[in-house]
Amino acid sequence: MTYQRQPDFGTPESHSGETVTLTIDGRETSVPAGTTVMRAAAEIGTSIPKLCATDSLKQFGSCRLCLVEIDGRRGTPASCTTPVENGMVVHTQTPQLQKLRKGVMELYISDHPLDCLTCAANGDCELQDQAGAVGLRDVRYGYEGASHLGQAKDLSNPYFDFDPSKCIVCSRCVRACDEVQGTLALTIDGRGFGSKVSPGMASDDFLSSECVSCGACVQACPTATLTERAVVEIGTPERAVVTTCAYCGVGCTFRAEMRGEQLVRMVPWKDGKANRGHSCVKGRFAWGYANHKERILNPMIRESIDQPWREVSWDEAFAHAASEIRRIQAKYGKDSVGGITSSRCTNEETFLVQKLIRAGFGNNNVDTCARVCHSPTGYGLKTTFGTSAGTQDFDSVMQADVILIIGANPTDGHPVFASRMKRRLRQGAKLIVVDPRRIDMVRSPHIQAEHHLPLRPGTNVAVLTAMAHVIVTEGLADEDFIRERCDWDEYREWADFVSQPKNSPEALQPVTTVDPEELRAAARLYATGGNGAIYYGLGVTEHSQGSSTVMAIANLAMATGNIGREGVGVNPLRGQNNVQGACDMGSFPHELSGYRHISDAAARKLFEDDWGVTLDPEPGLRIPNMLDAAVDGTFKALYVQGEDILQSDPNTKHVSAGLAAMECVIVQDLFLNETANYAHIFLPGSTFLEKDGTFTNAERRIQLVRKVMSPLNGLADWEVTQNLANALGLGWNYTHPSQIMDEIARLTPTFAGVSFAKLDELGSMQWPVTDKTLAIGTPVMHIDGFVRGKGKFVVTDYIPTDEKTGPRFPLLLTTGRILTHYNVGAQTRRTGNVVWHPEDLLEMHPVDAEDRGLKDGDWARLASRAGETTLRVKITDRVAPGVVYTTFHHPATQANVITTDYSDWATNCPEYKVTAVQVAASNGPTEWQEEYEALSERSRRIEHDVEPAE
Repeated sequence: MTYQRQPDFGTPESHSGETVTLTIDGRETSVPAGTTVMRAAAEIGTSIPKLCATDSLKQFGSCRLCLVEIDGRRGTPASCTTPVENGMVVHTQTPQLQKLRKGVMELYISDHPLDCLTCAANGDCELQDQAGAVGLRDVRYGYEGASHLGQAKDLSNPYFDFDPSKCIVCSRCVRACDEVQGTLALTIDGRGFGSKVSPGMASDDFLSSECVSCGACVQACPTATLTERAVVEIGTPERAVVTTCAYCGVGCTFRAEMRGEQLVRMVPWKDGKANRGHSCVKGRFAWGYANHKERILNPMIRESIDQPWREVSWDEAFAHAASEIRRIQAKYGKDSVGGITSSRCTNEETFLVQKLIRAGFGNNNVDTCARVCHSPTGYGLKTTFGTSAGTQDFDSVMQADVILIIGANPTDGHPVFASRMKRRLRQGAKLIVVDPRRIDMVRSPHIQAEHHLPLRPGTNVAVLTAMAHVIVTEGLADEDFIRERCDWDEYREWADFVSQPKNSPEALQPVTTVDPEELRAAARLYATGGNGAIYYGLGVTEHSQGSSTVMAIANLAMATGNIGREGVGVNPLRGQNNVQGACDMGSFPHELSGYRHISDAAARKLFEDDWGVTLDPEPGLRIPNMLDAAVDGTFKALYVQGEDILQSDPNTKHVSAGLAAMECVIVQDLFLNETANYAHIFLPGSTFLEKDGTFTNAERRIQLVRKVMSPLNGLADWEVTQNLANALGLGWNYTHPSQIMDEIARLTPTFAGVSFAKLDELGSMQWPVTDKTLAIGTPVMHIDGFVRGKGKFVVTDYIPTDEKTGPRFPLLLTTGRILTHYNVGAQTRRTGNVVWHPEDLLEMHPVDAEDRGLKDGDWARLASRAGETTLRVKITDRVAPGVVYTTFHHPATQANVITTDYSDWATNCPEYKVTAVQVAASNGPTEWQEEYEALSERSRRIEHDVEPAE
């Protein structure tokens, strides 16, 4: 599309069912009751001048530019704060209004720099537009008096500048920070002529303030007061393409605003169903990695990992890769090779990789990063409800009365959804947080959790069982719902189990360390507080009892009837942008797309007939099994698409041993990541900006990813996989990803109604999309009954992890993410986000730090039974005594050297969240870190630059 701003109707839409009819400038129109005069006028194409009003914020009425005349009413009311009435007659343009508006605009311009020709917002400035709209041609007041001109700019933020001399104090930025983001970092300081926007009372600049750089203030600003650096450097955009963000599982929709093939800015799309016009610092600003100097654009090969890389043509790379795969299979057997799909790539690209492995390699040795994050979600929800995904759309949270967050940190991991959640909490919903850390949701501006249950890491099942004990023994279960919708005999068995005295909050307190009375109060609130919605994350799944915890959550929801309508449900907050889609596409070794087991002869025949091959009915190897087999000498080649298992998977030494034992490792990625240290073939990947396809977010929403620029490496990721397949003799001939989606829809019942044409028309669809669902799909699951028939209650007995603390390792380490970085940091570390988080830190309670003689900022040695590393200490009471916490965004830390290979009993999802450790003072990096850095340096050598970079 060519560049144009999204329409702005001035004030939010009214959803009233009552209709009001009025006349505006002689034209009769009907609108919902509660609509403002400004919006009613905008909807019939009449633009009333405005500066403080925008439809993403509540009406404010401060700029006095939107005045109108109404028959029978005295004065000139502001149209943005005046609701419509039946029979109202409105005049938006009269001599009196023209005079008043021109006078108001004169006052604004008299205190504003007249540098329009050189201003970055020239041609994209609402103040400039409105000056023209009111016919301002001269300013009578002159520029000799007191003014705000010449004030110093705040250049502290890496992405945008704040120029107070251009501020008209419309308060839109402050209101956006309050209403949209919910951080309340900005304020209006002073009064009258001395009023000014300030980034917090205790801060001198944006960087040191509580601002989270979500961009809501920049988007709301009607002048050049808040301006993106890229707009200053490149110029205003000339076209825009709507696409989907490639960071977390929220799946925000953006307008990629372009000048030529240069991306100028990413602006959140107001019609995006997942983000509703909001964004976070990553999606809004952290896209510079696409053009980073370290990005690899040419295929490379090498005979052994101690040699430098040699750049080759695409044809040579594909031929060499195919030759190696066939050589290894001929020598070691067809099961000696496998692959890993990417949760960062599109559905179409992921589908092709698993098809390549099943149809081309001839086995089911395919797995995905969901193995190490949300595979227990797939197992647990399919067992209890019949589907391997969450039950609600994101809008559903606005109908919730009680929100239970367990093992998730929404403000850091899913910040755009967290903002919506906080909005609902400020409206009066109650919050329960189950987490060993005091995350921001426990207490932040105008948010206070009703209950925080700071459990001991690894005891999720015990806490949920204790909550179930309270609900059942106090008669709080919804028996009518259970009898109608669930298996009553299974419920009785479960109820008898949780009712046992050993499962009471008091009996389990020594295990969980949670106060029994607080736990009882939380259980009562969830069961009786109205619509109860549960949101969970990796703090649930990444445990040895991850699948048990997911089923325990499902048990609670079924027992209280909190399933099958808006405002309730079981909602996994997915980590990566397409981790849901990667699972949907058949990336697990035991499942075809749509979660049908590979042993299902009917499902298998469907694919065999379509693909013209015979598929192996036996499940293949999971990622841990591939590595084990490599160490044992039976697994010899691996194709890894867009995944850095050496940094992201547990027990780094075991991963490196497995990779080192392979004869051919093929890495397809943007950068020479840590896994590429052990690669023999490197195939350059493409960014989301350079491809067409679809992503599926955490609410099962399928959205288009549209190409906004040509791939710098020459090929989109799906084309790379197709060329490799054809080098193996498969004869694929896709010419566009839409054809791959047609194949997915043909073979996958839950995607039966999905096509690029429908997605383009509707904006998005939520699977299942079948003949029995609405065109948009299924926003809320299990309305009339569970997919599996009757809901299944599962007894989930608490079994302690095998990872024990003791005299050598007395502390428990748990891990997580931080707002400004994403996953292993390969993308965000190559953007301005490193300003906020240049290194991983170890959070320790003051008592534990004092016992070890550690001060804030000291180097510490972090050791477990698996390995050790060093990092700096951050002393905080966000963690309880006995618990330490760190992130895993920086390869220099190698946090997963510490984590063990214990995993979930059902899915092999690693137990990242519970590792027994000891912390001691240190002087710097460990021997392992130094060895690893040397290996990484060797791996970065390319033939045309053999010597390591300085």
